[in-house]
Amino acid sequence: MSRPRDLAGYGPNPPSIRWPGGAGLAVNFVLNVEEGSEYSIEDGDGRSEAALTEVRASRVPLGSRDLAAESMYEYGSRVGFWRLHRLFTERGVPLTVFASAQALERSPDIAAAIAATDWDICAHGMRWIEHYLIDRETEERHIAQAHESLTRSVGRAPRGWYCRYSASASTRELVQAHGGFDYDSDAYNDDLPYWTSGPKGPHLVIPYSMVTNDAKLLSGDVYSGRDYANYLIDTFDVLQAESRDMPRMMSIGLHARVIGHPGRIAGLIRFMDHIKDAPDVWLCRRDEIADHWRAHVPPPEANA
Repeated sequence: MSRPRDLAGYGPNPPSIRWPGGAGLAVNFVLNVEEGSEYSIEDGDGRSEAALTEVRASRVPLGSRDLAAESMYEYGSRVGFWRLHRLFTERGVPLTVFASAQALERSPDIAAAIAATDWDICAHGMRWIEHYLIDRETEERHIAQAHESLTRSVGRAPRGWYCRYSASASTRELVQAHGGFDYDSDAYNDDLPYWTSGPKGPHLVIPYSMVTNDAKLLSGDVYSGRDYANYLIDTFDVLQAESRDMPRMMSIGLHARVIGHPGRIAGLIRFMDHIKDAPDVWLCRRDEIADHWRAHVPPPEANA
């Protein structure tokens, strides 16, 4: 297996470190920019995108163009992104962008707005498609194309890699072999970064989360911005309490076409208000987490 399972992790003995400034909890907001890179009849995919829209399943026959779904995605790039851009820039809150390369190619104003910030970039595929459905050669090409395209669109290279939902069995090996990435986030199995071994040596994993993701607003797990805020607040409060004794990390995954709607972003604002004066909390980008972990928790080989 190229991805052997590790069911133990840190267990009862997580690394005994603190985040910058002595903080116990690192909080990282992630904005997924995917609009324009999803499945599309016009892109030759044979179907329109059906995931993460306002309906549970497409009402348009498979193989026909779903103009409603396309329109729901367009809200993210036309309106939602700019609402989030104002929120994060006006508050000075750090943000990581999980960017599908084709999405930024097709929205140059969004690419320019990101370039003008200090937000870090994590490659989210050349397109927003499942890597476990493509062959190894195609996946290797997509990884290289995404790195090159995002570097061109934003003017700086992506530091990390994250697939749509799940990696393939080859993804981590191919990301490491590419040589242009510092970490991947294709894992949901921990509240802390960790090291794995690969064909080119140690490889850093910074886990992501589907649990605190705004996709919950479309799955029916929560139905309102207030519900989402309460869930984030409860998660934050528990992690902050734990972080007095051990380091912890919280990732909040966002989508402009989801949280970017007024009634939903109100919940995100409520959560941001809750944490803004919280003690011992580090609001950070994902590349900063990678750099801090690399400096303070080097891979096991470095300690040999």
